[in-house]
Amino acid sequence: MVRLLGIGDNTVDIYETEGMQYPGGNAVNVAVQVRRAGAAASYLGCLGRDALGRLVHDSLVAEGVDVSHVRWRDGPNPWSRIRHEGADRRFAGSDRGVRDRYDLGAGDAAFVAAHDIVHTSVHSDLDAHIAWLRQHARVLTYDYSEHWQRPGVAATFASVDIAFLSASGRDVADCEALLRAARAAGAGLAVATRGAAGACALEGDRFISVPAPPARVVDTLGAGDGFIAGFLVAWLRGAEVAACLAIGAAQAAEVCGTKGGFGHGVPIGDVDHANNKHKECG
Repeated sequence: MVRLLGIGDNTVDIYETEGMQYPGGNAVNVAVQVRRAGAAASYLGCLGRDALGRLVHDSLVAEGVDVSHVRWRDGPNPWSRIRHEGADRRFAGSDRGVRDRYDLGAGDAAFVAAHDIVHTSVHSDLDAHIAWLRQHARVLTYDYSEHWQRPGVAATFASVDIAFLSASGRDVADCEALLRAARAAGAGLAVATRGAAGACALEGDRFISVPAPPARVVDTLGAGDGFIAGFLVAWLRGAEVAACLAIGAAQAAEVCGTKGGFGHGVPIGDVDHANNKHKECG
């Protein structure tokens, strides 16, 4: 069975207007969605020793994701507050918490190397370790979201086998130019998601585009992560890039029918956010 490692960010998405909170983060979401697509998955990241960290950990265990190399750190788990206005959402603050306290070592190198593919993201605070990841990963993939122009981020393209970019609202010509720029910067395969307009990729000099399938949209949070998972599992199984795009788009549409990145929501009232503890813990 093919095996993916999601290394990097986790968070708890706090839906203030709905009174619910959900585990998430790109590296977490991709690992879970890979598992749901029928492949093996692991997560390596930093969890706070608090109620939110336990929520992320327990949801990963419930989904069958290997958490043997998770780091428990003293301090707050990362979180993001989200307010919904109809179908739209806006972020209303966040705390990175213990996210960047990885302390990677030789044991982690062997763990990384044991996976067919290693995936990380622009939100993971791992850019300083990209050469280390490149050294040990068989295949390294990276989600740039819409932040590929952040200072220093472009330098990571040269280390990445597959680069994922978010290009919602851009037309086809603009997306192709964006992917060609990513390839010119050193990325092996460049892929862009376009929301309801579908997805596209640049393989060598060949530009490929697919439409998005119909979706019953409940919540779009995590849809891009679902796309990445579907794409990568198909790619690892030897599918052509056009098929990978279509499979990724189908998995993204499925994620849109679920609240949060992959469900497992709990009421905000179950946690005292002033102290980040379960109420019953006192």
